[in-house]
Amino acid sequence: MLETPQKVAVGRAHSKLILIGEHSVVYGQPAIAFPFKQIEVKVTVKNIEGNAIQIESPFYQGPLEQIPEKMEGIGDCIIQTLKVLEQRSSGLHIQIASSIPIGRGLGSSAAIAIALVRGLFVFFNQELSDSQLMALVERAEKFAHGTPSGIDMMTASSANPIWFQKQHVVEHVKIGAPFHFVVADSGRVGDTYAAVKSIRDKYEIKPEKIEESITLLGKLALEVRQGLAAGDSQQVGDKLNQAQQHLALLGVSDPGLDGLVDTARTAGAIAAKLTGGGRGGCILALVENEQLGKKVADALIQAGAAQTWQYTIAKC
Repeated sequence: MLETPQKVAVGRAHSKLILIGEHSVVYGQPAIAFPFKQIEVKVTVKNIEGNAIQIESPFYQGPLEQIPEKMEGIGDCIIQTLKVLEQRSSGLHIQIASSIPIGRGLGSSAAIAIALVRGLFVFFNQELSDSQLMALVERAEKFAHGTPSGIDMMTASSANPIWFQKQHVVEHVKIGAPFHFVVADSGRVGDTYAAVKSIRDKYEIKPEKIEESITLLGKLALEVRQGLAAGDSQQVGDKLNQAQQHLALLGVSDPGLDGLVDTARTAGAIAAKLTGGGRGGCILALVENEQLGKKVADALIQAGAAQTWQYTIAKC
């Protein structure tokens, strides 16, 4: 017999940052990603009278059955989670509150799905296994991304930096000393489709050149991992700058992101590169300390960034 659910339950999930390996991860190369805990999703589930499931979010307010097509993955995630829980599909109010900007390569869709699943499991007093969580979130991610690599949902559900490679076990990334970053939102929704298409188009023209860049991005990821473990910010920075060069050659960056990257470096950042799908979205900059990070953040805002965050990866 199922227990009586709590009156109110909360599920949370944080954002994510890809340090290195975006796009090349799709081709089987490794990537390093960090949990970005400054911004998160909070889902609150509570009982209401009636037979409907009411959704309250920044994107839509109303019954689940009328959820718009752009939120179809969220609707499916709710329905499938309730099926796994063997619970009713009525009499619930689900509030989604997110500080993660949409379409910036920060894993908003994965974080929303994770928070939803966690919130519903807590509400119905049931234990949630990692395998259940990943299976349910993967369904939602397919609505959002078609054929997701899986890095978003793995990072958004992890408390630690991860080493991610398709068809391999996710590994913990050792951090030998604190690393300080500034993340800047360009204010533009990233065009992942155009970025991916750019790589494919270039591949048809010069396959050897594209394969070389993809392979080198994988090699750079390995060298960044070694630098992180050694606490060597200069080594990490050098490899991140090289990665940005290859991403630009692949057509993943754009003039707006290039301008923010140049601004960060001119302001004193050790390195700067795009993070996520590209063609909009965000950049990240590696800085020596938080004081310099403020200077870099101010310069990025003056250069047109919509918002910035400072973020430190602690030794672990």
